[in-house]
Amino acid sequence: MVHLKNVTRIYSSGTGNVYGINGVSLDLEQGEFASITGPSGCGKSTLLNLLGGLDMPTSGIIEVAGIPLHEAGEAELTSYRRHTLGIIFQFFNLLPAMTVRENIGLPLLLRGETLKGIAARVDEMLALVGLEARAGHFPHQLSGGEMQRTAIARALAGRPALILADEPTGNLDSRNAAMVCETFSKIASQKIATLIIVTHSDAVASLSPTRIEMLDGKILSKYTS
Repeated sequence: MVHLKNVTRIYSSGTGNVYGINGVSLDLEQGEFASITGPSGCGKSTLLNLLGGLDMPTSGIIEVAGIPLHEAGEAELTSYRRHTLGIIFQFFNLLPAMTVRENIGLPLLLRGETLKGIAARVDEMLALVGLEARAGHFPHQLSGGEMQRTAIARALAGRPALILADEPTGNLDSRNAAMVCETFSKIASQKIATLIIVTHSDAVASLSPTRIEMLDGKILSKYTS
């Protein structure tokens, strides 16, 4: 599902070149659940941006679901982000004027799916994240955990092959973080998609069978329990 070979991303600065990541190789299977940890500046965000098609490598190969991101044009990258990828952010990025139901269904509406199909899929996602009773609420009426679970449902609604989560519990208290972690565990157990979480939290990382540790732009270790 995810294949990286000798991927390097170099940024130019006034004092010379800076390596975001340096010679990273990685393979993940369909349905695999992996966490990426490491200190700030180790390359986690750079790697996530490359996998999200938001940045291009200086050299190397990046393939997701058979799509060669390292040589894709903007139209292909847009299609990739719309149909193959789901992204979960630390700060939710929900639209405040839309209800939970509308936020979850919006990506499907933008893809041109029928209203009947959208309604059925949104109901399915609401049940998965346990928010059926909050479907008509607006983001400001939700707890942090409920907002993040809405964001998770939105990311899953389009049936992506790959889900990227960037510090998904970083803005939550312990109780809400635990509820979000429970949702991730449910997703992983059903192998709904390949799931990659970037986190500083040992509690979140411990949920994933595959753990990847980064340091100085390189993968320091990868092991699967």
